[in-house]
Amino acid sequence: MGEIVLKGVSKIFGSNIVAVDNIDLTVKDGEFMVLLGPSGCGKTTVLRMIAGLEEVTSGDIIMDGKRINDVDPAERDLAIVFQNYALYPHKSVADNLSFGLKLRKTPKPEIENRVALTAEMLGIGELLDRKPRELSGGQQQRVALGRAIVRQPFAYLFDEPLSNLDAKLRTSMRTELIKLHQELATTIIHVTHDQVEAMTMGERICIMQNGRIVQIGHPLEVYRNPANAFVAGFLASPSMNLIDAVLNGTKAGLVVEAGGTRLPVPNTFADSYEAHRGQTCTFGLRPEDLHIEPGDENHVPVDVDVVTVEALGPETVLIVSLPNGKEIAARLDRAFSAKIGSHLRLYANMNLMHLFEKESGRVIPVPRR
Repeated sequence: MGEIVLKGVSKIFGSNIVAVDNIDLTVKDGEFMVLLGPSGCGKTTVLRMIAGLEEVTSGDIIMDGKRINDVDPAERDLAIVFQNYALYPHKSVADNLSFGLKLRKTPKPEIENRVALTAEMLGIGELLDRKPRELSGGQQQRVALGRAIVRQPFAYLFDEPLSNLDAKLRTSMRTELIKLHQELATTIIHVTHDQVEAMTMGERICIMQNGRIVQIGHPLEVYRNPANAFVAGFLASPSMNLIDAVLNGTKAGLVVEAGGTRLPVPNTFADSYEAHRGQTCTFGLRPEDLHIEPGDENHVPVDVDVVTVEALGPETVLIVSLPNGKEIAARLDRAFSAKIGSHLRLYANMNLMHLFEKESGRVIPVPRR
């Protein structure tokens, strides 16, 4: 079993610097879990506590049903891949791969077999005699992964292993890691600040902010139903448009006043929003939910001025300003074009709107089709 459980885990540095604040997390056996959040949110500290590289201030870390807080890192049977690869520069690729097995006094024939199988899996068989300085960044990353894989550990811990790669190589390595997880079927905990990595690789993502877990779930579920304004504004690029707003009208016809425009609320949301009528809030709508053609009756016209046009090939991203000057993003078809400074009418799909409480940032839940 490869289950890893954190119960009430906290980490305090010095006398009062709270890096991780009383978190509970269960990573299932064989799961690919991504810890996602901005720099300083505590995700790497969580990984280091699981690995035993940082002591736990309070709470318990449990692996396979056993508490491991006081277990030496070398005895935890966890393989770690770091951001900087941490290869031995004076050793060949083969020696880098086999080093951990030699320390554990693994029989030589088994070492040779494991190294050969791992090298074949990662496509680095022809590199076994080279030194790290003779390898590209992508090749070094494969060797670092291979050194972890060859051990056949209880679980893998990845600390931003793709962040030093260029964009094209990072994309291909994401695919390789997904295929690798499918083949190994071993628990992986992957730390990143990259939303694309989280969305494409994780079976579940755990989003952290200020040392706390704010939401855990399947990537698309978190994307579609963010728990608060922080998650909504952090996940995806461009992220959700968030606009200061007031909810007015009557239950028979609620209206969001945001950005200098009035946006009628779908009738199916009235019961959920009625208690917040007259209150300030944050209105949220993703860029892809703004269209150039009207849809059903809940697609509301919004007049905007074009600020910038980003033709990205597969799509066109517009930055536009609302009547009050607030700038928002719209993700449109790749064939769309507009002149900077031109006036434009877009249609907001209010069926996919979100409202967040102003003070707490929590989403006000509504029924979704």
